[in-house]
Amino acid sequence: MSNPPFDQVRLSDGTGIITRHTDFLSRYITPRHVDVWCPPEDRAGLATHYPVIYMQDGQNLFDPALSFIGVDWGMDEAMMRLIHEGRHSGAIIVGIWNSPLRLQEYMPQKPLSMRPGQPILNRFIDQTGGKPQSDGYLRFLVEELKPFIDAHYPALPDPAHTLIMGSSMGGLISLYALIEYPDVFGAAGCLSTHWPIGEEALVDALGAALPPPGRHRLYFDYGTETLDADYEPWQRRMDAWLRAAGYQEGQDWLTRKFEGAEHSERAWRERVHLPLAFLLD
Repeated sequence: MSNPPFDQVRLSDGTGIITRHTDFLSRYITPRHVDVWCPPEDRAGLATHYPVIYMQDGQNLFDPALSFIGVDWGMDEAMMRLIHEGRHSGAIIVGIWNSPLRLQEYMPQKPLSMRPGQPILNRFIDQTGGKPQSDGYLRFLVEELKPFIDAHYPALPDPAHTLIMGSSMGGLISLYALIEYPDVFGAAGCLSTHWPIGEEALVDALGAALPPPGRHRLYFDYGTETLDADYEPWQRRMDAWLRAAGYQEGQDWLTRKFEGAEHSERAWRERVHLPLAFLLD
């Protein structure tokens, strides 16, 4: 099994370069596209290496023609905003496209194998037609994709410069990735995290498994409209776990509420610069 170092390359309207690795192969999950955005080259010709942000639902990040609702996250514009404001030198953004098995790949697997999670697991299988496959998805990220990115891009490979981020189910899998691989991922951004799919069993299992504070940063947020209208009690429950674990709000953990914000790429586009600034600080 091998993947070509380069596939389709295109400019991103003056805001860096996007490379698409088509049907990236894996031993653990089905092939899917991977888009990699890099900041504009340093005009001084200096060798620059960057943090890397691994993001779920990669087809929704850069191109409105591919995005779920015709509005993309504008990740390249958000990163360039931080660069132009002098708040950061930039980061590589790796957008992993989702697959028809998105729910199974993004649902945290181990919490549902515990006794409190068994009813949730049974319901999940009934609703989606299969068991969670997130452990395999994370092995793809850690054992296959990250080594590829580190080998072919100017990446800073250490945990302090390796971030993971997503929204909704993508927020769940991003938190689960940091919990399962705390020596790989140093920060996780979880926007509009879809806690209700796992209820107390999922929130409590993830909260109890948080790595010790001091070496990681976590960002959570939620709106108040559409699906997000149900999230606040669950997020408050996770916030309690963070406090109990010793995380300091505003320092290594941040939760934000956005009045009137819906559950959509449009809403996440408006605020994604905030987790970027906090997690890359």
